[in-house]
Amino acid sequence: MSLSLNTIYKSKGVKKAKRVGRGNSSGHGTYSTRGLKGQKSRSGASGLKRLGLKRMLLATPKIRGFKSARPNNQPVSIKQINANFNAGETVSPKTLLKKGLIDTIQSPVKILGQGELKKDLKLEKVKMSANIAGKAKKD
Repeated sequence: MSLSLNTIYKSKGVKKAKRVGRGNSSGHGTYSTRGLKGQKSRSGASGLKRLGLKRMLLATPKIRGFKSARPNNQPVSIKQINANFNAGETVSPKTLLKKGLIDTIQSPVKILGQGELKKDLKLEKVKMSANIAGKAKKD
């Protein structure tokens, strides 16, 4: 079958949108399927009221509060680092995960606590509290 003007047809399942307010000859002129008077016939009437969604929206329970999109830091104690790492080792999310001090690499890691690093360690991709940052060198 060749493509020509007499063989072109509309695909099934595709409907044109109802075009209202395009004159009386369209079948949807004058009041444009809105009826005569009242709030719902005027322009600017809330679509929620017109579609009956207002009551449903008011009835649904809302989740209160605020949930931050920024992930929480995984805290690691300075005591744990002193106990689990030897001098010259690198402290990074990977090594912390291997030693079982954090749960996942995806969330940021922050070293917290009082005291100081007793060993000479390299710190990579970890945050530190201001207390520790002054005493440790970060790579």
